[in-house]
Amino acid sequence: MSDPIPSDPLTIRQAQDTVDQWIQTIGVRYFGELTNLAQLVEEVGEVARILSRTCGEQSCKDGESPGDLADELADVMFVTICLANQSGIDLTDALRRNLDKKTKRDGDRHRNNPKLL
Repeated sequence: MSDPIPSDPLTIRQAQDTVDQWIQTIGVRYFGELTNLAQLVEEVGEVARILSRTCGEQSCKDGESPGDLADELADVMFVTICLANQSGIDLTDALRRNLDKKTKRDGDRHRNNPKLL
């Protein structure tokens, strides 16, 4: 089997297609949406654990490393892409619409927030 993971930078569309190909060839099938939701929550929890130990007040136990933030963020992206694929969502379009919404809603909000100055 050829390597389904491109080494060049991925667009969001390419990432969605690559994850779908991986699921179809290696993962057998998508987990159900509720299982993927549970997986997403678990992965976000692992991100939180790492950040609480590297940026927050928590410390690692003796002999414990905080973990690999990049890998855990990639896990979050993978499961998010799975949920988008199985829900028929084009994440490129969704992200564009979301950024447009935030720009219209928050165009001056953060600039005028004294807590951020």
